[in-house]
Amino acid sequence: MEDLLEVRRALAFPQNIVILSHRNPDGDAIGSCLAWMLYLSGRGHKVNVILPSEYPLNFSWMSRADEIIIFDTHAERAKELVDVASMIFCLDFNALDRIDKMGEWVRLSKATKVMVDHHIDPEPFSDLMISDPSASATCELIFDMISELGHEAFITPDIAECLYTGILTDTGNFAHALSPKLMRKAARLLELGVDNDRLQVLLFKNAPEKQLRLLGYCLYHRMEILPEYLTGYIYLTKEDYAKFSISRGDTEGIVNYLLTLKDVMIAALITDQNGIIKFSFRSKGDISVQSMSREHFNGGGHKNASGGYQHTSLKEAIEKFKLVIPKYADFKPLINSN
Repeated sequence: MEDLLEVRRALAFPQNIVILSHRNPDGDAIGSCLAWMLYLSGRGHKVNVILPSEYPLNFSWMSRADEIIIFDTHAERAKELVDVASMIFCLDFNALDRIDKMGEWVRLSKATKVMVDHHIDPEPFSDLMISDPSASATCELIFDMISELGHEAFITPDIAECLYTGILTDTGNFAHALSPKLMRKAARLLELGVDNDRLQVLLFKNAPEKQLRLLGYCLYHRMEILPEYLTGYIYLTKEDYAKFSISRGDTEGIVNYLLTLKDVMIAALITDQNGIIKFSFRSKGDISVQSMSREHFNGGGHKNASGGYQHTSLKEAIEKFKLVIPKYADFKPLINSN
């Protein structure tokens, strides 16, 4: 990788580095940022991580997560750091609109910009690009970069936990986007100090009571099945958000429950968040929701897990989803219903 060689050359000298990731950061965004921060600061660089918005509380245990600067609440500080940066690493996103107003700052910056991402169709805004859509997660790419730089020995247990977190969350706890090479890397991270049982509790068995009550409400009151298209969806209104005091991360994983149904191949969570309608799509097997998200809902992602948004009413969003889904529902169940 020629671009990785350029990164190696740049990192041979002390750098003032800013690491950025996308709005509404998930485990892969946070894990890749913190792992790369821990690695770079350990090599003598000055490093800051900036995220456009708050991250879910179930990631607050991660090493140095308390040092993350949130643009929404500390915009001036974020601008100062971007302005003086000599290198900017853009992790887990490939279009500048994913970082809101910071996108224009990055575009105008004279710093060396490096994109590290695993989504398709990257925008050509960076000077250097490490992009591989076949990777399960950006954390997998960060692991590859550190290894190819010859520094796997510098992967501490804290770094390994961050990388493993990103891989766990972006694969749905090893449910999709798997490959033999990924599983070998996951095994190596275990050897480097990851306690899988501990992370399973921290990430997936650590929810507050209201999340379980919200899940029950969604399944009983807000779930709809479209049997002719082997599709299910759950929706949440603005009133639902107020009723349950829904905060960032509370709806994580709800959409996956639809896929536990034998005759559901495509699942969607459609939520009204202050006038912006958010979509979270999931699918089984070889069925891709990525193209649907990209072509109709201003989004993208992965074959079995994508997201999108639109500025309409919730009712209009649901109606559009119902109109679009027949175009992508030309398949048969994985399991015969008889």
